[in-house]
Amino acid sequence: MRHLPYAIWLDSCHPGSPYGRFDIISAAPQCIFETYGEKTSIQFCDGKHEESRQDPFVLLKQYLPIDNQQTEELPFTGGGLGYFGYDLGRRLERMPIKSQQDINMPDMCLGIYPWAIIQDHHQHKAWLVINEGLSQNLNSRYNFSAIETLFLHSSENTKRDALALFHADKKNIFKINKFGSNLNAENYYSSIAKIQEYILAGDCYQVNFAQRFSTEFDGDPFIAYLLLREALPSPFSGFMQLKNGTVLSLSPERFIQVSGTHVETKPIKGTIKRGATPIEDAANSLWLQQSVKNRAENVMIVDLLRNDLSKHCTNVQVPTLCELQTFANVHHLVSTVTAELRENTTAIDVLRDSFPGGSITGAPKIRAMEIIEELEPTRRSLYCGSLGYISTNGRMDTNIAIRTLVCDYNKMYCWGGGGIVADSEAEQEYRESIAKVKVLMDTLELNFS
Repeated sequence: MRHLPYAIWLDSCHPGSPYGRFDIISAAPQCIFETYGEKTSIQFCDGKHEESRQDPFVLLKQYLPIDNQQTEELPFTGGGLGYFGYDLGRRLERMPIKSQQDINMPDMCLGIYPWAIIQDHHQHKAWLVINEGLSQNLNSRYNFSAIETLFLHSSENTKRDALALFHADKKNIFKINKFGSNLNAENYYSSIAKIQEYILAGDCYQVNFAQRFSTEFDGDPFIAYLLLREALPSPFSGFMQLKNGTVLSLSPERFIQVSGTHVETKPIKGTIKRGATPIEDAANSLWLQQSVKNRAENVMIVDLLRNDLSKHCTNVQVPTLCELQTFANVHHLVSTVTAELRENTTAIDVLRDSFPGGSITGAPKIRAMEIIEELEPTRRSLYCGSLGYISTNGRMDTNIAIRTLVCDYNKMYCWGGGGIVADSEAEQEYRESIAKVKVLMDTLELNFS
């Protein structure tokens, strides 16, 4: 389906990741929402085009009908697939304009897809879902027979193309230069010092600070994604093809999941790299679990998210706090916050009023975002936003777009960061920010340079 417009794969990275279950694959949305600054364009597949300056989340509620009473067990029965970039937060809160915007991708890119392939890796089953009611509701003609024809007539060619891709010398179809950072160590240390001045002055408790890495590439980013998901299998991964760009996300972190009236968020705060030997690895994980600093960071963000969820939910609880989870490159401390959705409230409401996720801003959220805008030299684009789905059956699952690369024309970007608190050590934070994405950069440089 790669040849179809806005092809998307929400990928649980099964079997490499033990934490994921479902894959959702689709393409050729009936309409696509693209937000740039104050304006959202809505392009329909039949050629109709609209523009709006409304709140993008309000627009989605108008175009995407949600029925919380549906009992369908599938996670997705047609609906919204795509991403909400970190900079979409400027539509929700007034922010200073200080950092440079040099990536041309939309702040939000979300399609309404009336069909999808769903794979359940627990039950070993797959479904083709077609939602004609959603299509009719959009008041725009969708050619389902054309999609069916594409499946029937392209299957053999697709098999041949896939086999050719598998056996090809991938360096001939994807090439990349070495990544470079937008901050040197000295710049990074001075920014940490400034954040700690703000903390001591009482402005904030924690700020998530990141550096950006970039390079030039040539070829098909899907080749890169297939290799990256082997190197860093993560449960909230995804690949999305845009008009002039691509998203490659290898995220370990869930932002918000809604299933019926049940709401869940799983913030990550606290990270240490994997050890080179089993003994070193066990020692690192034990150190992280006993780290007062890392546990304190996690608790701060849990409190922030409890407050965000309480805007539209009741019975907010924390069933697990600072639980150890292990991934290919790092150990993390992960907490779980649950709640129950109030009546007459939808997943879109919860997402809007919790966005962007507190685990990648800091606390308090708005002041932390202002400090990020002041100290990070370039805007974050999709990084620390969310990639995921919002289904007509009321279900939603979104990631925190960390360990994520974006391709804008022939440039590729990724980010590494961490939560800065009063007792953070600048050199250690600098090393950690690189370690979080080093496996991504090393995998690409070693295989495609």
